[in-house]
Amino acid sequence: MLSKQIALVTGANKGIGFEVSRQLAQKGIKVLMGARNEKNGLDAAIKLQEENLDVEFILLDVTNSEHIKNAREYIEQHFGKLDILINNAGMISSEEKITNNSVETISQKALRQTFDVNFFGAVELTHELLPLIKKSNAGRIVNVSSIMGSLAYQSATDGYKPFAYNSSKAALNQFTIHLAAALKNTSIKVNSAHPGWVKTDMGGPDAPMNTKEGAKTIVRLATLDTDGPTGKFFHLDNEIAW
Repeated sequence: MLSKQIALVTGANKGIGFEVSRQLAQKGIKVLMGARNEKNGLDAAIKLQEENLDVEFILLDVTNSEHIKNAREYIEQHFGKLDILINNAGMISSEEKITNNSVETISQKALRQTFDVNFFGAVELTHELLPLIKKSNAGRIVNVSSIMGSLAYQSATDGYKPFAYNSSKAALNQFTIHLAAALKNTSIKVNSAHPGWVKTDMGGPDAPMNTKEGAKTIVRLATLDTDGPTGKFFHLDNEIAW
């Protein structure tokens, strides 16, 4: 089997996921770019291949159990292990873009859909791939969260409060804490990343950071040394309160 590091990035066809894929590949890591849309995923992979980067597209909708199983089988067959998993795929419902605090108005459909993508999909994918990550000499799992999921932050601000999105990211943070504790006697490190407010389809044009800056925290956590932290929440080099 290959000795080269293998990474899987979900939601990799655009935005932060695309830039994370680029930066990891620039470090000599083989990157599997997961995307739910085949054309968009292939186009994104071709762009990075044209930069002479070792990437490839893999069809992966994190809400599709068959896609998840197929991804695990493909990685196992071709690489035998997985060194880095970036749970980046995420969404915010259109319902939450039209109100400052959606807790009274969010529909059950939008709430469930948000959790399916931002939380349940990440958990199911991680569970499926964990046996392959355990075969790595130094597995790294990065859950792309948001400071909006920090209870400390939310309790201290009266700002924008998209209930479904924030709750799903808080749940993802709990997954980080629990998984890191379960794996504390292994070489695997599990952390949550707040990329920052980034100019993406989700972040909008007014965000102060570009995708290159937004990818930094994720890439750092994906490439931690053996003495690096686990079970923590970071933005750049700064730890964030849960």
